[in-house]
Amino acid sequence: MTDNGRMHLAAFMRPISIHTGAWRYPGGTPDANFNFPAIVKSAQRLEEAKFDAFFMADHLAMLNMPMDALKRSSTATSFEPFTLLSALSMVTENLGLIATGSTSFDEPFHVARRFASLDHISGGRAGWNIVTTSNPDAAKNFGLEEHLDHAERYARAREFYDVVTGLWDSWADDAFIRDVESGVFFDPDKLHTLDHKGEFFSVHGPLHVARPVQGWPLIVQAGGSEAGRQLAAETAEAIFAAQRTIDDGREFYADVKGRMAKIGRNPDHLKILPACLVVVGDSVEEAREKRAVLDSKVHLDSAIASLSISLGHDASTFDLDSPLPEIPESNASKSGRDRAIRMAEQENLTVRQLAQRMGGFSGLAMVGTAETIADEMEEWIETSASDGFTIMFPFLPEGLDLFVDRVVPELQRRGLFRREYAGKTLRENMGLPRPENRFFAASDKAAR
Repeated sequence: MTDNGRMHLAAFMRPISIHTGAWRYPGGTPDANFNFPAIVKSAQRLEEAKFDAFFMADHLAMLNMPMDALKRSSTATSFEPFTLLSALSMVTENLGLIATGSTSFDEPFHVARRFASLDHISGGRAGWNIVTTSNPDAAKNFGLEEHLDHAERYARAREFYDVVTGLWDSWADDAFIRDVESGVFFDPDKLHTLDHKGEFFSVHGPLHVARPVQGWPLIVQAGGSEAGRQLAAETAEAIFAAQRTIDDGREFYADVKGRMAKIGRNPDHLKILPACLVVVGDSVEEAREKRAVLDSKVHLDSAIASLSISLGHDASTFDLDSPLPEIPESNASKSGRDRAIRMAEQENLTVRQLAQRMGGFSGLAMVGTAETIADEMEEWIETSASDGFTIMFPFLPEGLDLFVDRVVPELQRRGLFRREYAGKTLRENMGLPRPENRFFAASDKAAR
């Protein structure tokens, strides 16, 4: 049990559901990615339900799939995260605002400045999802012909984190005197110049944004590979995980938190929140029917393309009604490849069946009534498989509304989820400490 019996809930919002068929679902919101009023309403409903955060993933290229499949995808385009989350910060008060920031195709100074600004604008509600970017087409949008290899991406990400957090510590919390009489705006002795020179980056600094409200925006990580797990153990405060079964969840939970203990980090300072598609019905049978309708909206073109992305290989050449052939490793996401192969083996799926699953949503799904869903969530929490969930809604607005109106009250009735926010910042609501300034620890303490 975590945080005195409270689980944590983030909402995966791109802002439409990750499920490929969601935009076609009867009564859905086909234009959700650019329907700002609908996005505002969704964010406000999440805040009404006391969700920890609105989590916005990001892509730096069109999805790398054939046009016949791409034309069917609602996630081909979406708002730029910082623009959207800054706007949402003006119509919410407590909801955390987490955005993806790539360590492969951005610069640390840019990322540090954007997230520090969002944290100030929102009053301390920003979170940075550290992503190394697996889509090889993204490289071509940034002057490169080939993607960095997997190991190099993670080595770069580790140094990127060090630079960004160092830049956030440029100023002591009490650096800004603003003495009108003397004419001194800030104390130069409380400004640190990073002057970083490393394998991948040379960054002088300092950052010309005051230290973020939270000290650092919340650090989120999503990788599931060996390198991703180690990066999470060293840096993350929340993990957007992808375990499909409770046994896999327990293994991942024990592994990552065990790594933290070995390097001297407090395991309680990391919240593991597996992605979970939730379909709510008046009965289990009705919920399953909804899921079946949803999956039926996925065209085979999209299904095969999604499988190809997960495997890092073109699945259109495979025999659709045979088992999955042997798949060699590639430079794409290793965790995505391994997850697809494991699913095919565990469930004895043909290529066609695996593609249909991957084309809709292939991860953890809870399909049932508010009570059965709460039962499953409670088991995950009670058996150390997670600290909560990153909820993926099957379609909008109904899928979100049913979860807010039915599942959240049931979780609250059981004492599993909060009825009120703990504080104003994302860190306060997640039960996580404010990081000390590595350069001005004494003055930080005095300022607080």
